[in-house]
Amino acid sequence: MDKYGYNGPEQFRPLSPWAYVGYTLLFILPVVGQIALLVFTFSDGNINRRSFARSYWCYLLLAAIVVVCALAVGGVGFLQLMSAH
Repeated sequence: MDKYGYNGPEQFRPLSPWAYVGYTLLFILPVVGQIALLVFTFSDGNINRRSFARSYWCYLLLAAIVVVCALAVGGVGFLQLMSAH
């Protein structure tokens, strides 16, 4: 039995809250973080870590969609402003 009372397979071991903080800090690093994110996304080591990596991809996709929409709205507004003058 480990520190958190889990004594099952390593594949299903829960992650601590500090592990989530550490993985988030790792994933924001430019090159190393993206490589680690890809490795953890496709690894079979720990299901919870893999799920967190996949959820981080969903977050990145959502952020990219928001940025593209904001740029599109801003671009349309800028074009309308320029055509009014």
